[in-house]
Amino acid sequence: MDSQAIRNVVRMDGSTIDLVVQNGVITAAGPDAARDFTGGEIIDVQGKLLFPGLIDAHTHMEKTLIGLGWHRNEVGPTLIAMIENERRVRREEQIDFHAQSLLHARHAIATGTTHIRTHVDIDTESKLKTLHGVQRTREDLAKALDIQIVAFPQSGMLIRPGTVELLEAALSEGADLIGGLDPCSMDRDPAGHLDTIFGLAGKYDVDVDIHLHEPGELGAFSIELIAERTRVLGYRGRVTISHAFALGSVDPMRRDGLVELLLENDIAIMSHGPGGHRMVPDIKYLRSRGVRLCAGNDGVQDTWSPLQRPDMLERAYIMAYRNNLRRDDDIEDVIDIVTYGNAQVMGVEGYGLEPGSPADFVLVDGETHVEAVVTRRPRDLVMKRGNIVARNGECLV
Repeated sequence: MDSQAIRNVVRMDGSTIDLVVQNGVITAAGPDAARDFTGGEIIDVQGKLLFPGLIDAHTHMEKTLIGLGWHRNEVGPTLIAMIENERRVRREEQIDFHAQSLLHARHAIATGTTHIRTHVDIDTESKLKTLHGVQRTREDLAKALDIQIVAFPQSGMLIRPGTVELLEAALSEGADLIGGLDPCSMDRDPAGHLDTIFGLAGKYDVDVDIHLHEPGELGAFSIELIAERTRVLGYRGRVTISHAFALGSVDPMRRDGLVELLLENDIAIMSHGPGGHRMVPDIKYLRSRGVRLCAGNDGVQDTWSPLQRPDMLERAYIMAYRNNLRRDDDIEDVIDIVTYGNAQVMGVEGYGLEPGSPADFVLVDGETHVEAVVTRRPRDLVMKRGNIVARNGECLV
């Protein structure tokens, strides 16, 4: 369908408007915008809530165990134990990275996700199979979902000879960003780790997204080193630090100094409100200071945890819960993070609900947008560039 009119949708501010979509683009948005519409499909949604397309700015698509039967999780609590267990399961189950990332993607589309940033493991066992599997999924679903790929050394980089060369090969074969992981505690050579990551980023002109689980002063030191390289190498505005647990576990004065570094270098922070004993970064505080924030579902029903799902409204609920955000305006800010905030960090052009934006949006039944986050009802309709890709919680592609 080249033209559609979506009548009587409710925006976040409570106002009711119409949307007109032509050739995959919103051409009109406002009260009675569809009054004179002819020549296409008219859909009257009678007061359903309008969200821009939901965005998952941090996940691991090829890792999901969805569709493979229940996996009994008995892995130990350390990061290394989880990584080694994941590699073991990958070998024993002979995981098909294309099939699994495709399942993940279809579940995400059903819940209203229109863009994803996924970190694909690049290591000396799987080599580039993960990348190629997710690239096939990206091609299969090109009309329904935009996928941004991060080449990610989950198992370590300098400690596993050959990984750096594989990361470079991944970038030469189409990975969109370079990732890193705990430069002090994983590779135990933070200068070497970051010099390598930023060197590859500069060579291939890609952005950087670094997992940083390191807590306390160790993590604070890594943040300082990342900020230093961002400044010296001219990467301001092109770096994301994911998780950044240190921001939630150092004293307020130390945290404030780190935030100044983030602001000076325009470094974004990804926080998904993880469970467990670790203190998460205070997203309300970071937002009030002007730090760019994004969020994602992280791993989805994988060897690390069976508890995550590919649903960004549910993620907004979890983020609000973990940050003790109870006011409607605070939860509205979380909705802004999982939509506009994620779009900004990922560089999604034209994102939004204004005329001229791609027609990527979600319709949900409910009283208010905050109530929709709390109840997490099925998505009634998901549109991607003017194509209806999901209805009533089911993916149609």
